[in-house]
Amino acid sequence: MDTLFSVLHVVSAVFIVGPMAILPMTAMRAVRAGNAGQVATLAKSTMIFSWLSLAVFVFGFGAMSMAPDEFDLSVTTPWILWSIILYVIAFALSIFVVVPAMNKAAEALAASGADASGAAAAERPSYPAIAAGSGIVSLLLVAVVVLMVWKP
Repeated sequence: MDTLFSVLHVVSAVFIVGPMAILPMTAMRAVRAGNAGQVATLAKSTMIFSWLSLAVFVFGFGAMSMAPDEFDLSVTTPWILWSIILYVIAFALSIFVVVPAMNKAAEALAASGADASGAAAAERPSYPAIAAGSGIVSLLLVAVVVLMVWKP
């Protein structure tokens, strides 16, 4: 069972957390292009993948609890604790900052009818929040991966 939970943890991390981190970057391109529909779709997809990322969290607890006793793993093991903290921050930023900024950008673009020849990306609504928020989320998730592999 330890191997099964480890495989589920890693596979779900790749196929769920990967899109959670990448989709907002695609949305920034859609914001620059003024494509409100695509931004709205990417916001919805990012929300879904963010919530699905909780499965990675659950599978990680399963893998930790089934690890051999010789590793003495618990929630208080420093690399596990820091991974949890960093993931929770990344999850919260994604759900409460990035996705709402993407939705706000989609609504503003739809209302203004902006297109590729419209305002510069820096003037687009919510663009800085999407860029900064998704960048921080990605960095936090990279730090979690480093902790999972390095296990200091």
